[in-house]
Amino acid sequence: MAKKLKNKDLAKKLGVSGTLVSLVLNNKGDQYGIKKETQEKVFFLAKKMGYFNDAELSKPLPIEEKPGIIGMVVPSLNDSFVCGIIPLLQKAFSGIGFGFSIISKDTDDTRYDRMIGAFKRFYSALILVGDAADETSVRALRNTEYPFIILDKTLTTSRINTIDTDMEYGAELVKKHIESLGYKNILIVGETGGDKKELSSLVAALLETETQNKPVVVEIERSILSDDMDIKKIEPYLRPPYRIDLVITMKAETVYPLVSFLWDMKIRVPNDIALISMKDGTAFELMSPSVTALKKPLQAMALKAVNMLWTEIKNSGKSKYVRQVNLNPELVIRSSCGSFRQKE
Repeated sequence: MAKKLKNKDLAKKLGVSGTLVSLVLNNKGDQYGIKKETQEKVFFLAKKMGYFNDAELSKPLPIEEKPGIIGMVVPSLNDSFVCGIIPLLQKAFSGIGFGFSIISKDTDDTRYDRMIGAFKRFYSALILVGDAADETSVRALRNTEYPFIILDKTLTTSRINTIDTDMEYGAELVKKHIESLGYKNILIVGETGGDKKELSSLVAALLETETQNKPVVVEIERSILSDDMDIKKIEPYLRPPYRIDLVITMKAETVYPLVSFLWDMKIRVPNDIALISMKDGTAFELMSPSVTALKKPLQAMALKAVNMLWTEIKNSGKSKYVRQVNLNPELVIRSSCGSFRQKE
């Protein structure tokens, strides 16, 4: 198929003009003020349709000189977000002809620094997830103009291409739902060393309403969450004078040991204490009771990541414009918060 026809085909599928497609594919999108998101959609669909594999292209793209594999560095494989988004990313990258590989961040910083240099020989680009996007890794990748993006984290100190969830918006959703249920005494179970910004956003949102008392915050070591001695840090707040109505967990991984502890205490969820998680977890909908949680827009995040990263690869990591995308989460209301019990 001729290149001209392919441009028209792309334009028709995207609902844009053939001229716009031509400008983007000839790297003139920035020059003519075409929105970055539009450029990403054009590049993504063009790659998916095999445009860049056409023999008529006289100059090979940077990706053709590299392995064609995307690496994703994660802080831990035992993370609900990582487990949820992996199959979506794998499918999306496969759709445009890329392999996809997961790398667990090495806890040995010296060894990991050496690995960063090796990644560039094996991967066309990298995705750094959450805490894997530390300052050292980001600096090393930026200094070599290597294509990469950050997922599930926003850096305030550097302008980096990032895709994250708007947890302030999520905190507002949780606050409004709690108000509708009439809960006043709230316990927030956080994680030592966890995201202070997310915790502060939730506390600030809850303090905005006059119908709720100031929430109590308890931080628990994640590495020993299954140990009753650590979970027992919340025990004083489960009886008078506190009379907690609702427990909010900041991490999905906290829910399982917490529910087990409450069960041992013969405290029923949601009959005695309601429960909401600020992160959705694996099989939350199958638990008894099912757990109300904020659900990150994994499908949208995966698509944005693929579009954005392919644009970075196309520009060899030298793209002028930086995008920091924040997508809204959804509050999935299940039985643990007591909504259905109160309606009966």
